[in-house]
Amino acid sequence: MTDYIPVFEPVFNGNEKKYLNECIDSCWLGANGPFVKKLEKDFAKYCNQKFAATVANGSAALDVTFRALKDLYKWEDFSEIIVPSFNIISGAQSCIYNNLKPVFVDCEDKTWNIDVSKIEEAVTKKTKAILVVHIYGLPSDMEPVIEIAKKYNLKIIEDAAQAHGQTYNGKKCGSFGIASAFSFFSNKHISCGEGGIILSSDEELLNKFNYYKNLCFTSNKFVHNDLGWNYRMSNLQAAVAYAQFENIDKVIAKKQWIGNIYQNLLKDIPCHLSPVKTNYANNHYWVFGIVINKDIKLTAKEAMMKLKNDNIETRPFFFPLHKQPVFKNLGILDNLKRPVSESIYDKGFYIPIGLNLNEDKLLYISQKIHELFR
Repeated sequence: MTDYIPVFEPVFNGNEKKYLNECIDSCWLGANGPFVKKLEKDFAKYCNQKFAATVANGSAALDVTFRALKDLYKWEDFSEIIVPSFNIISGAQSCIYNNLKPVFVDCEDKTWNIDVSKIEEAVTKKTKAILVVHIYGLPSDMEPVIEIAKKYNLKIIEDAAQAHGQTYNGKKCGSFGIASAFSFFSNKHISCGEGGIILSSDEELLNKFNYYKNLCFTSNKFVHNDLGWNYRMSNLQAAVAYAQFENIDKVIAKKQWIGNIYQNLLKDIPCHLSPVKTNYANNHYWVFGIVINKDIKLTAKEAMMKLKNDNIETRPFFFPLHKQPVFKNLGILDNLKRPVSESIYDKGFYIPIGLNLNEDKLLYISQKIHELFR
């Protein structure tokens, strides 16, 4: 049996140590340091946005985004935000923290992104925005979303936490929204343990981001007119993130190399694999997903347990947001059915795609996955 293969391991083979030493030598460890400013400026430019505000993590980015938008555009309490049901809880949670109501839309069965054909039927007079989440390294189909947003005067918010460097028809993900949130969590294309960033081309909105992430300090520093958060990013975090950002193209290339090998090795198993591409993007394979065919009795949970016994770590797909017990207890759900999200949770999981993987490990993983179906 091979050594344990984790789902992901970050690689620090750039300027991470050099930049951290610069922070230590300068004694600038906290917020507003030079690496914070460099990261904000250069990452915004990279994503074709004008401004950026770094924050403590990706969930913080969404908290601040919704608070700032609600404030700037005077959204009433319990205004509705369209949210994909197949996603991590962060976006819906941020809505609720800001007294907004998430309205859950099902996902597509092939790309696992929000089903754009079902967005318009979810729009009501209370709808203010669409939260678009680019799932697992493949962007959502943005053109129909933009058309619906224009038709009903809605804001587009991008959760691009899984789509660093990805493009839609050649245009960077993170450039479509009035605000766009990224995560720099340990398993992302750019990782610094924790950390995140919010992008926008609206300077007034940027000022709101910086206000709410920084305890709502005013010019009279210890007088507060609002409640915010201490969601600042440290210069240490920004130093690591900036070094990772410098290597983003290499990271994407390695991920696509791994994804393409998996596509070849696993093409004959009775499963739906992460798509190679759509008509608007090539997959960046933030993760490599597998959904077992419905006519196969094996569940994702059973497959994952067997692979764990072979020293292969896996992760389950997102548990559908419309089924979350916490939302049921809060009384915001009413027996919703989102069949695709439910089905792919039962049958879907993802396999190792760390940057340290080599062909031998990929062959071993493929061999053990094939054994699941014999």
